[in-house]
Amino acid sequence: MGLKKRLILMNFLQFFVWGSWLITIGNYWFQTKGWSSSEFGIIFSTMGIASLFMPAIAGMIADRRLNAEKLYGILHLCSGITMALLPLVNDPFTFFWVILLAMVFYMPTIALANSIAYTGLKNNNYDVVKSFPPIRVFGTIGFIAAMWVVNLSGNKASANQFYISAAVSVMLGLYSFTLPKCPPVFDRSVSRTLTQRLGLDAFKLFKNTKMALFFIFAMFLGAALQLTNAYGDVFLGDFKSIPEYADSFVVRYSTIIMSISQMSETLFILAIPFFLKRFGIKKVMLISMIAWVLRFGLFAFGDPAGGLWMIILSCIVYGMAFDFFNISGSLFVESSIDPSHRSSAQGLFMMMANGIGAVLGSTTAGFVIKNFFTGSNGAMQWQSIWITFATYALVIAVLFAIFFKHKHDPKALDEAQQI
Repeated sequence: MGLKKRLILMNFLQFFVWGSWLITIGNYWFQTKGWSSSEFGIIFSTMGIASLFMPAIAGMIADRRLNAEKLYGILHLCSGITMALLPLVNDPFTFFWVILLAMVFYMPTIALANSIAYTGLKNNNYDVVKSFPPIRVFGTIGFIAAMWVVNLSGNKASANQFYISAAVSVMLGLYSFTLPKCPPVFDRSVSRTLTQRLGLDAFKLFKNTKMALFFIFAMFLGAALQLTNAYGDVFLGDFKSIPEYADSFVVRYSTIIMSISQMSETLFILAIPFFLKRFGIKKVMLISMIAWVLRFGLFAFGDPAGGLWMIILSCIVYGMAFDFFNISGSLFVESSIDPSHRSSAQGLFMMMANGIGAVLGSTTAGFVIKNFFTGSNGAMQWQSIWITFATYALVIAVLFAIFFKHKHDPKALDEAQQI
């Protein structure tokens, strides 16, 4: 099997593992277990908590001590075993600690998967900006496939979603040991400072004002991503409480409706090389932020009948919102660092977006929804919730446009891919 096909399979399985439960866990939490909304917010923060430190630590290990593909495999094996324990848990407190442990193992694998792909492509003289997006798109296809499997098999509120995720994670863990070798590039014969020996060099990127601002805004956008992951499927499912929508397609197949978001991703991922080279990272990120405004705003006024087109359009613009931030951001970081810090820098980007950003997003959203947008009967005021989120994204977009200074140079980007 050729290099690109091997990386495609890796990405497909990587996100199948996540898609098996990420969008549907809310249904399991509220419907099957009957646990409260205030506790649910902290469950989604586990991804952020794990991303605060694990991607950076895993990046340091991969850059200095252990082949990236081997570390990737070990982490997936541990993640799969831990996910398989979740259905055995019967109280939200224990559930939090078990899923946190699973995320400690899983979250760093996202950045490691990028590093493995970048290393393999560059070692074989591929243009990363052109070659990576068509490979990464299969990760989104894997996420969609997982959502459809869980929904159509009747498991979107079942504990089986965790068993499915666990089985695929173990499979990927074993497959990882067959991936192209990605040995550490750190030269131990050269004298290094303590900071360099600990693998903290990537944090020097914060000394660069442009990179520091980029990471800060990545954190704020990471918060927006967690909002839609945590509450999107729950929002659509809540239409069942309105008699005229109770038996609608949207309610019965909410996860499939949400998968339109991932289908949209497959198109926008392929458009990234064109947009990134033509417009540069600042305009691409601004497009992402405006797309987040539309994502939330359209949800605010959509419904399963006359407003169905708004829900569908919201799912379509999600592809642009996610890809133009997440994938383009990763490529921008790759083009801005020394190869010896590749895994550490990708881990730093992951920490800011899916770590600090996710924790802030999930905990703040949970607090705000519980105290300001939940009625006395426990019903969530969805229109107000989505309008608030849309306003948040708009403020971030305006601030980014004002403060992030970056002059786009297509030639510099091309040269960076040859390093």
